[in-house]
Amino acid sequence: MSDGPILTFTDRGIYCAAGDFHIDPWRPVARALITHGHADHARSGHESYLATHAALPVMRHRLGDINAEGIAYGEARQIGGARVSFHPAGHVPGSAQIRVEVGGEVWVASGDYKVENDGLSEPFAPIACHHFITESTFGLPVFRWRPQADVARDLNAWWAGCAASGKTAFLGAYALGKAQRLMTMLDPAIGPILTHGAVEATNRVLRTQGIPLPDTVAATAVIRPKDFPGALVLTPPSALGSKWARRFGAQESAFASGWMALRGVRRRRAGDRGFVISDHADWTGLLSAIKDTGAENIYVTHGYTDIFARYLTEQGLNAQVVPTQFEGEMADREDAE
Repeated sequence: MSDGPILTFTDRGIYCAAGDFHIDPWRPVARALITHGHADHARSGHESYLATHAALPVMRHRLGDINAEGIAYGEARQIGGARVSFHPAGHVPGSAQIRVEVGGEVWVASGDYKVENDGLSEPFAPIACHHFITESTFGLPVFRWRPQADVARDLNAWWAGCAASGKTAFLGAYALGKAQRLMTMLDPAIGPILTHGAVEATNRVLRTQGIPLPDTVAATAVIRPKDFPGALVLTPPSALGSKWARRFGAQESAFASGWMALRGVRRRRAGDRGFVISDHADWTGLLSAIKDTGAENIYVTHGYTDIFARYLTEQGLNAQVVPTQFEGEMADREDAE
């Protein structure tokens, strides 16, 4: 074992002195290892980036011309005195947990993750370690996700009802990850799937990588909504009820998020429906992921950190809250990712 912590928590992000790199830093650094392409984890301004091959295309799409290198899942890389590898996190396509080993001591930074296989992202793979840095976006017992197939049935029944009543169905979701997952859950026999420009731009990047997605139509200003009866439109939440959306005429709107499990959040949302589905682990998923690592030392970041860390301590683990600027899935700023 090493003399001091392998990973420390600094004002720039999670830092590894042995390798002189940061993981998902929020201020500019020389070498950044990135877990995935969401904006609170992959930020601009770093001198160099290392991420999975599958995460890089979206990162380049969002960040522009960056000095970035790809790495395969499971590939070991020696960076200074640290041995580093990336492993599937199941959060969105290309997302990873980052394993760091120095002198036989193993740390894993989870980034964001979920344990349910969504059929689109690379399935979560638990990594044995001594220290595990975990998110806790939904770290309360009230958050327990239903199987994806069950949510898909409800979602398609709602869409079919909208189509039967002559309404366009609008579904709000993150442009990266959540929107594409929802596409794979939709029944194209009900009607055409239209996409907001932000969603379609991400679709193009993922399709170029060979990730299979259902056929979609970009809902640009030149299309005529009347030519797409019974359509479902996937859009960032901020566009729900906008001037762009209103030109589709009679419509119903829904929002897909883990926060829909809370009645108060559902009331605050302007949508007609809420579907409980998240790309983050629920209470059961968080606990199972932590157990499978075998780690005794748990560092809890963004979410219900105090409550979750206290529960883990009561279970006999050495758990502590650590400060980060990660946001997870926001209850009120749903376009953050």
